[in-house]
Amino acid sequence: MTRAPFPSALLQRITPGTLDRYLVRQMAPPFLISLAVVMTALLLERLLVLLNVLAADGGTLKIFAGLLADLIPHYLGLALPAAICVSVFAVVRRMSQNNEIDALMASGVSLLRIARPFILVGAVMGLMGFSLYGFIQPYARYDFRQAMYFAAHAGWAPHLQSGMFATPSSTLMLTADRVEGAGTHLHHVFIRDRSEGLERDISAESGTLRIADDRTSVRLDLKHGIIVTEREGETPTLVLFDTTTRLFNTVSQTHAFRLRGNDERELTLFELLHDLHTRDPTIRRPHLVAELHFRLARALAIPFIPILACALAGMAKRQRRNLGLAIAAISLVGFDHALQLGLSLVASRAMSPWLVIWGPFVLFCGCCVWLIAQRSGSAGAGPLRRRPFARPRPRPAASPSS
Repeated sequence: MTRAPFPSALLQRITPGTLDRYLVRQMAPPFLISLAVVMTALLLERLLVLLNVLAADGGTLKIFAGLLADLIPHYLGLALPAAICVSVFAVVRRMSQNNEIDALMASGVSLLRIARPFILVGAVMGLMGFSLYGFIQPYARYDFRQAMYFAAHAGWAPHLQSGMFATPSSTLMLTADRVEGAGTHLHHVFIRDRSEGLERDISAESGTLRIADDRTSVRLDLKHGIIVTEREGETPTLVLFDTTTRLFNTVSQTHAFRLRGNDERELTLFELLHDLHTRDPTIRRPHLVAELHFRLARALAIPFIPILACALAGMAKRQRRNLGLAIAAISLVGFDHALQLGLSLVASRAMSPWLVIWGPFVLFCGCCVWLIAQRSGSAGAGPLRRRPFARPRPRPAASPSS
């Protein structure tokens, strides 16, 4: 019997087979649904906070969309492991209930072989997590902080009170008889502008205040009014308008937002390595070490999550309830909290990351491999149920010789 050449044999082993394609197709719908549900649950509270802040500050839908886009990488990094675990668990449990797992294992296919396409998908998701944690999230975190700074803390806030005289600059005065909509919808507006060496007196029936799209000025949209312009030595001019827009430069916008890099969470992996090598005094070295090891451990743990889900998804035939999903959820949450604790201990107390970060990582991955090794040899048994050893039957006592 002749063996196939090495490249052909290797290609056959890594090429997805019928079983692999079937399992991946079964995994795709629950993965997308789980990812959408978890992302919605994680974003819901923050979305309500953003809506309240932007409604109070007169923010536009464009600003809200930008802030939401900056939040997605952070919550995607949290939702990705949970979605992988839930989708793999759902597929394997359904196959176990329908006796598909038993049929495959009876034909010589081990549970580890069944988990292979899920592990490969987890490896791809691990690369995606590496990109998220290492490069995308630092930029998104900085952009979110910058946008929130300009939305809530920079410049003259676009609010008015009824009958109040606002002076956004030394040459501008603004007032309105009646104000609605958290100080952004004005009625019977009067403006006196003494910039550019002349005086403009503007009165309008209504107006709307909001921050301009360039974030460096305040925009006032006026409707149905009059503009009286007076120049020294000239006759005043009068202009009637249906709609007009005025832009008011704010005072504190001359101070731009800080540069990226004051926080270790805003640095990419390459920047963390560079600062560790050059010993940049801007950020303390323990914070850089903790952040680097924390991100690497989170990304490298993702391929082991399908192994955990496969090992916990099988259920005994006479077992009505399966606590596998609850055990998987507790394991993932506990592992994430252990990494967070390790991050804090390394950053604040300069403890060794190999003990408090990589220790939980090795324990988590080792438990995943041990569980699937215990499960792979027993079809139909629960993931944490040991198969009792069969006791030998006692032999009947020999009859006494006559």
